Amino acid sequence: MDLILWRHAEAEDTAQSDAARQLTTRGRKQAQTVAKWLRQRLGPDAVILASPTARTVQTVETLTDQYRTVDAIGPGASPEAVLAAARWPEGIAPTVVIVGHQPTLGLIASRLVAGESAEWTIKKGGLWWLSSRERSDARRNGADHVVVRAVITPDLA
Repeated sequence: MDLILWRHAEAEDTAQSDAARQLTTRGRKQAQTVAKWLRQRLGPDAVILASPTARTVQTVETLTDQYRTVDAIGPGASPEAVLAAARWPEGIAPTVVIVGHQPTLGLIASRLVAGESAEWTIKKGGLWWLSSRERSDARRNGADHVVVRAVITPDLA
């Protein structure tokens, strides 16, 4: 399974509520840049899950209108809730894109890559593309092996 963790792009600081915060002009450009990069690499079988906040919906809509919002991956979600929504490591699809928030996405990346939770920062609009591979060699005892396929920020896409 491929798991893509995409942090929403830059959003305004204030709004009626945190969930209503909109992307800034810069944020829209960030999202469009990363979406263009991702669109060239994403297969048609990918499932895209987004937090229901305005800023994540606006970010994902630069990529596609084929996505689902999932309350369980909203602001403050636990890494366990997000991984459960994606059904990591088996997956609800061969590729799952999660459009979400910090610090949750950074905690997931650190847990999967380093084996322990740490507050890694994923830049606004940036993404981490991770792959789960089952290893059957004696050193791994059949455990899953996580491969970092890409780490992209809007200024590098």
